[in-house]
Amino acid sequence: MTEPDFSDPRRPERRLAYRAAIDRPRLVLPGGKHVAIWPVVNVEHWLIDNPMPRQILVAPTGAPLLPDLANWGWHEYGMRVGFWRFLAAFVARGIRPTLSINGSVCEAYPHVAQAAHAAGWEFMGHGFHQVPTHRITDEPAMIARTLAAIRAVTGATPRGWLGPGLTETLDTPDHLAAAGLDYVGDWVVDDRPCRIATATHPLIALPYSVELNDIPLLAIQHHRADEFVDRALTQVARLAAEAAGDGPLGGAKVMGFAIHPYITGVPHRIGLLERLLDALRARDDVWFAQGGDLVDWYRETGDEA
Repeated sequence: MTEPDFSDPRRPERRLAYRAAIDRPRLVLPGGKHVAIWPVVNVEHWLIDNPMPRQILVAPTGAPLLPDLANWGWHEYGMRVGFWRFLAAFVARGIRPTLSINGSVCEAYPHVAQAAHAAGWEFMGHGFHQVPTHRITDEPAMIARTLAAIRAVTGATPRGWLGPGLTETLDTPDHLAAAGLDYVGDWVVDDRPCRIATATHPLIALPYSVELNDIPLLAIQHHRADEFVDRALTQVARLAAEAAGDGPLGGAKVMGFAIHPYITGVPHRIGLLERLLDALRARDDVWFAQGGDLVDWYRETGDEA
């Protein structure tokens, strides 16, 4: 086995030096709130030509077959129906999430992209198609194509990025920064933002979630739907208690959660999102924020981590 080159500046531990939570300065959210809530809605374009990114139904032979109509249809339901349940739930409660969106969604599902923009949702690039970043031959071109597709809908270049399946190569942060992006959700390493070094300017890593996320929780681990709400409310309670306390973990926290319309947008699960949003809105110590809001706040704090 080849010895790793630990001096390579592209390595994650070189881009983001270790810093213990107890050594970071205490931060304060706007209005003295304790926890920033960052809801992320993921909308994706699954190509019938490729193996499906996720499966609800295993092929009868045990081997993936193309075209995979059954699993493509599972996702398509989310874009035709589930997304609109999400939109209604957030609009009714006056909450504007961040939309993690494949650039090709803007062309394949323009009604979805236009409705999200009209509702004031912030767009975050999520690759052009739902294809792992490692399989992209020309990353900078894919990033530029994604940003251009979003800009055609919103009139502005998005500030953030989430790799499809949180996938990155060692070069991805440099490409994202060179494209002018401000933040990324792939680095799930802390309860508050961090700075990632790149060849141009630092990116801000925002606390996305791989545990308050309906794919691993419901589609992979097969928990009951209620587990999503129970887990999220347990997490916000603990984060708020730490934030308000005088201990070494005190100070503002961020809680992200991620949902997909083909999973949480179905009739037997949409109620869990509504219950979660209502429970969070009932708290007086949380601040609902979009990715750009979090970046602006964090930069103003002067924290160098």
